Amino acid sequence: MAIQYAAIDQDRTVAHFLEVAERTRQLCHEIISALEAASDGEPSDQVQAERLRQRKQLNALVMQLKSLHRSAIMSSREAKKATGKACQEVDRLHLQLQNLYYEQRHLRGEKQCLQGFPVRLPHKYTSLPLIPVEKFLAQHPEFQQTDPHNLMIARLKNWKVVREELEKQRKELLIEKQALIAENKKRKDDLDSLDEQLKKFSKCYSVCLSSTHCGITNHFAVESSRSIQTTFQKDY
Repeated sequence: MAIQYAAIDQDRTVAHFLEVAERTRQLCHEIISALEAASDGEPSDQVQAERLRQRKQLNALVMQLKSLHRSAIMSSREAKKATGKACQEVDRLHLQLQNLYYEQRHLRGEKQCLQGFPVRLPHKYTSLPLIPVEKFLAQHPEFQQTDPHNLMIARLKNWKVVREELEKQRKELLIEKQALIAENKKRKDDLDSLDEQLKKFSKCYSVCLSSTHCGITNHFAVESSRSIQTTFQKDY
């Protein structure tokens, strides 16, 4: 709106400038015509007075033209400044409009994805091994009057609690398993050692039967039997 008013004021200034310029041109023609029509003799006082009046009028018109010219220059600068601001505002609004168009396209795409979401890509919770609704309500009758959304949330929370309890039991069983593995390994080592002791005992016994130095051999056999007895007496 301000630019329109500035354009109207500028049109009025230009019209006034053209009017003054036309008056100046006519006055110049009058002066030139009077000078051409004048005789070579000395002009009369009346003619000199008329020429002086025309000269003063011409000077006034020229000064007025200069003033209008300066005003036109200032008005032109102001118009350029206002035009620059208007262009900046137009560019800003255009960029804002483009951003809105981009956001609109993005939201439409998101809307289309959401509309086709249940068909193309079911949510992960639909694949969880939840207990049936009837069984859940039988275990938790306080949810009998609950709406489907909150009922699903309660079932998911129950599934989470059950999974956490199962995970706790799994870790405890894993610890027991590791302890049993360690105990079995220890028993295996003892059995391997017992096997070696039995071999030594059998060897000492055979030597004792065939040797005249049965006392020394018998000592080794007694030691072996004690080691074997210690192995059998271990409490696992």
